[in-house]
Amino acid sequence: MRRRGRKRPPADDRPSAALEQALGWAFRDPVLLERALTHRSYCAEHAGAFSNERLEFFGDAVLGLVVTDYVFREYEPFPEGELAKLRASVVNSEALAEVAADVGLGDALRLGKGEDAAGGRAKPSILGDAMEAVIAAVYLDGGWDAARALVLMLLEARIAEGASGPSGHDPKGQLQELVAQRNGSVPRYHVRREGPDHAPRFFATVTVAGDQLADGQGRSKREAEQTAARAAWRRLQAANDTDHRTNAGAEAPSPEGRDAGAA
Repeated sequence: MRRRGRKRPPADDRPSAALEQALGWAFRDPVLLERALTHRSYCAEHAGAFSNERLEFFGDAVLGLVVTDYVFREYEPFPEGELAKLRASVVNSEALAEVAADVGLGDALRLGKGEDAAGGRAKPSILGDAMEAVIAAVYLDGGWDAARALVLMLLEARIAEGASGPSGHDPKGQLQELVAQRNGSVPRYHVRREGPDHAPRFFATVTVAGDQLADGQGRSKREAEQTAARAAWRRLQAANDTDHRTNAGAEAPSPEGRDAGAA
């Protein structure tokens, strides 16, 4: 995700600055991030401070729409019930708390002294709520594209993991089955890695019988392969649908033929 927003001085050692770096977003309006990180326990000790509860409410809606839009577009073979399960696998307090911990959100929280002493920076409920508030803050600061990029950076790999779970909707498995039905071949994946160790990016190409079908990328080798497999499956499925329509049209008798037969 391209970093935008207000530039920070290089020597900025605030906890929220480290969080901005982990999120890949420098806030134009730092007050938004400050409020997103403010727990109600802090407000009880600091008159005039505003908690993140309103932003949490807003962020829940932004998160739900981003994930719903993404899974609807990316997982076309899934029926409505499976899409709902896939969304629920990442839009929940447990998943949000885990990704919040991954980006170090707890270190940047503004907590009351009692809550801080009680381990509030590691409490899943506080982390999950604050993560939703941060998503809302990014949306308000940078708009839909910024919020979508953040949500997918945090959750895309988890969505892919959920899609290949017990439901059996594994893009690589689906592609292999479709390819076997068409010509008995097996898909092959070629993956390259780019970027630094702390933020690698993987690029995959899937081929069948030497023909390149599609490309994909992701934050892990598996995610890149799944993305490529999903794109290849769509391409082959579209070709199948076209073939079926063409064959059906060729087999159908012309109106003249039907009339002659009737005579």
